[in-house]
Amino acid sequence: MRHVLSALVMNRPGVLAHISGMLASREFNIESLSVGATENPEFSRMTFVVAGDARVLDQVRKQLEKIVTVVKVIDYSNQEYVERDLMLIKVSTAGGTRSQVKELVDIFRGRIVGVTAEHVMIEISGKEQKIESFIEAVRPFGILEMVRAGRIALLRGEAIVNEQAPA
Repeated sequence: MRHVLSALVMNRPGVLAHISGMLASREFNIESLSVGATENPEFSRMTFVVAGDARVLDQVRKQLEKIVTVVKVIDYSNQEYVERDLMLIKVSTAGGTRSQVKELVDIFRGRIVGVTAEHVMIEISGKEQKIESFIEAVRPFGILEMVRAGRIALLRGEAIVNEQAPA
């Protein structure tokens, strides 16, 4: 089973290396990782996707909570949350296929962010399944390059997770 965890961490050099090293040394596989600024410049938010049963999830959470620079760990399991992935992808438009590729971009609510004579660069965001479906839809045209950012997530509703809020 896949689990989405979020850690509010102090915005200090080496925090990412420390956390990823700790997880790797305990043989936890991080399937996705995203780190970014929060509304408070003193903190960053790390969002992890890890695979495993409840025991694995509990171990990961406990190990993260032991790290001094980790302020709070949030397990999104059994809670309502919004998650998104981001991808940039270059798709070949050789042979006059640009209009077909553009139609797929529109259907998947993506955006063309770069154009050359031979390809288009597309930005697309959404749930993992949407990203995977788009990749399969454009694969026949020829994927020249692609990069995906790690998953990001926030709890729905009134819940606000920051350094003052209880875990």
